[in-house]
Amino acid sequence: MLTRAFPPELVDEVVAGCGRTEERRRLLPARVVMYFVLAMCLFSGQGYEEVGRLLTQGLERERRWSKTWRVPTSGAIGRARLRLGAEPVKALFARVCRPVAVPATMGAWFRGLRLVSVDGTTFDLPDTEANAVFFGRPGTGRGQGRSAYPQARAVALVECGTHAVFAADVAPLAVHETVLARRLFPSLTRGMLLLADRGFLGFDLWQAAAATGADLLWRVRSNAVLPMCRRTGSGAEVRTG
Repeated sequence: MLTRAFPPELVDEVVAGCGRTEERRRLLPARVVMYFVLAMCLFSGQGYEEVGRLLTQGLERERRWSKTWRVPTSGAIGRARLRLGAEPVKALFARVCRPVAVPATMGAWFRGLRLVSVDGTTFDLPDTEANAVFFGRPGTGRGQGRSAYPQARAVALVECGTHAVFAADVAPLAVHETVLARRLFPSLTRGMLLLADRGFLGFDLWQAAAATGADLLWRVRSNAVLPMCRRTGSGAEVRTG
């Protein structure tokens, strides 16, 4: 599945474009590490060595892997990930991840417009000093210090009918989700209808999203005061900002 979605030729091209091509042969070349990182997403509950075993088993079945290769130790895998870095993974995401709905896809369209949404979340990170310094820790909510785990903030653009993520950004917890959302707007195009929750509503952000040519449908806060321009036949009020 991984090699069909991410062909080896494309992976090699991305690796070379990021300057990560090795000058000597390694047990864990950059291409292998890229597939390993992708496999970690599929087998997120497993340790390094088990992910490596599952990855090689799958590739052996497709005759894309040498049977003489042995899974390296966790330490070797960790060092290989550091050599690779995040840039090639981000570049591969940008090359491959796109909206995938077709005209027949249920729930993906409204009056000819592709339904997409922007939303944010936070997730726990390994409890290391480096993660705590860079990403930060949330408060406990009771004013009693900080949470046990550092957290990262992520915002993504998602195709509603397929749940395909076609743009995303991750940052320290202190970075507001509206800042991350603005970075993703270049991925919006004419013919999309962007849905957003009330937390994203703001004049500047609305203007930035509208400038892409996409149509917008955003929820407003309950205390927003907007003038009524007309009333529908059902009695609903249509208001404008």
